[in-house]
Amino acid sequence: MSDGPPTMGVEEEFLLVNPRTGHASPCAEPVLARYRHHGPLPDGVRVHRELRLTQLEAASGVCTTAGELRDQLTVARRVLAGAAAAEDCALLATGTPVGPGPATQPPPSTGRYAEIDAAYGAVVADYEACGCHVHVGVADPDTAVAVVNHLGRWLPTLLALSANSPFDHGRDTGYDSWRMVLQSRFPGSGVAPHLRGHAEYRRAVETLVDCGALVDPDQTFWLARPSGRFPTVEFRVADTALTVDHAVLQALLSRALVQRALADLAEGREAAPLSPQVAAAAVWAAARHGLSGSLVDAVEETRRPAWTLVEELLAHVRAPLEESGDLVEVRKLVEAVRAGGSGAARQRAVADRGTAEAVRWLTAATVPVGHGSLLTG
Repeated sequence: MSDGPPTMGVEEEFLLVNPRTGHASPCAEPVLARYRHHGPLPDGVRVHRELRLTQLEAASGVCTTAGELRDQLTVARRVLAGAAAAEDCALLATGTPVGPGPATQPPPSTGRYAEIDAAYGAVVADYEACGCHVHVGVADPDTAVAVVNHLGRWLPTLLALSANSPFDHGRDTGYDSWRMVLQSRFPGSGVAPHLRGHAEYRRAVETLVDCGALVDPDQTFWLARPSGRFPTVEFRVADTALTVDHAVLQALLSRALVQRALADLAEGREAAPLSPQVAAAAVWAAARHGLSGSLVDAVEETRRPAWTLVEELLAHVRAPLEESGDLVEVRKLVEAVRAGGSGAARQRAVADRGTAEAVRWLTAATVPVGHGSLLTG
């Protein structure tokens, strides 16, 4: 925590593929073994493997400003991309594979990942979905749960802005976020239930563990939750961001939503519970249509144009964005998405050029040029 706006951090998951065929490539271990040869990472930045050996994750340090976060994400992407290229792999910022699956079967998982494989079977056998997770600092676990109660209405809009997974191993799914469809197969996914304090939250999680739905208490599939590792609220709704700018936009909006929730709580305004079925419909609509159609307002329980809900989100968090000095940047980043399209729309625009060209385009989009911002070209 800091005296100013809450701190924030971002975890980005990436896919590793063969740059010529687009096949997912299980080369995470050799890439991790050599990334230090491709430049130092900023203090606090960490990289590690993910569920599948075709994936890597880069986690920023604790950041207070958009510029600090952008710099850390930019360096991490460049370092990992260089290490991947040295292993004849390409690092792709996409929520699901644009090309076919692995040409060879990767080795079996070990440790906790093996427990996950055993628990969920075919649901995770080829699960190569990649997300962008945002952490925002909060004072204590009870506050974290109260803040999460305030977020449900806005999570589908964050998903629509982030949508970057239209393909499933080379097949256009018709969804903007197929990753969210894959994630919905897990028990207890979606918007978290309305809970009264951290003790009730822990009981709810422990019940799911006792029922065999979760491997351990650190593994919940809710799209926003109190982090089990850090004093933060963790947003897990977004697809991996196509660009650093898209990741920064998610982080700034997520932080502003936490700030607005804290202000509402300080004024004694508690969030009303959402209908679980309507909340699920809202998440599905965002995954299906992204920004190109109608989304579901889970409070009003009706469909609204996607960009109308984006504007309502911006109005909802205008005050905290002004307080943190981020309003102008967020407006520019949102307008860049409106003009250039979401990650899903941009992937579809190049898909007819073939898998190899799509991989080349995604590789270039993943690794920032210059400062890494669309705002500066």
